[in-house]
Amino acid sequence: MSRPVPAATAALRVLRFLSGQPVPVSATHIAGALDLPRSSAYHLLTAMAAEDFVVHYPEDRTWGMGIAAWEVGHGFARQEPLARLARTPLARLVDRVGQSAHLVVLHGADVLYVIEERAPGRPPLVTDVGVRLPAHLTASGRAILASLPAAQVTALYPGKAAFTSRTGAGPQSPTELRRLLVTTRQRGYATEDGEVTEGFASIAAPIDAGTIHASVAVTWESRAPAGDMVADVRATAAEIARRLRRT
Repeated sequence: MSRPVPAATAALRVLRFLSGQPVPVSATHIAGALDLPRSSAYHLLTAMAAEDFVVHYPEDRTWGMGIAAWEVGHGFARQEPLARLARTPLARLVDRVGQSAHLVVLHGADVLYVIEERAPGRPPLVTDVGVRLPAHLTASGRAILASLPAAQVTALYPGKAAFTSRTGAGPQSPTELRRLLVTTRQRGYATEDGEVTEGFASIAAPIDAGTIHASVAVTWESRAPAGDMVADVRATAAEIARRLRRT
């Protein structure tokens, strides 16, 4: 009869625990919840972070799920509730507006692309399933960040060093981001133009479904007329949220 490997068992318990938390938590919290010695919990988390299964937020002294954990579960993700329930509404959105659309979830200070629906005849985008991009640069990320508590946004963006740029545009400080998120929150949707890829713009709306931090967005060539897509994007996000609440 095979014997369990204590470190492997502990690592799996940590992943399961973190996957159920709405926000990153401290190592002390993890150790207490799983009845692990604090020193063992720190060593375990450090080893898991080295393999990207967890991510450490030093300014906030917390730990959250890492990209490797998402990648391992990617096959299941295609059938899990968010992706499964969102795919049809997203496809209908693409049919209505004639532009490519996607759904993302927040992962630390990045967004992860979970679904990408390409509109026929539209140019390829940098976004695809499994791609990560800085949340503060994308309309998708801004829509989610605007729905989070201010303290959580501050933990993700404690100073100017937390900000990156792809095209030279976009917020470059916590103050600039806060102002942008205030506007986003007031109007109920987010935008970006040329901040992810020059010549392309996006509109996004958050999915209001409890602890799920996700959003829906449409991307198009910014030199082409956008039309009135805001209502369609917001309606799609609301429909996905309703579907999730019924599960």
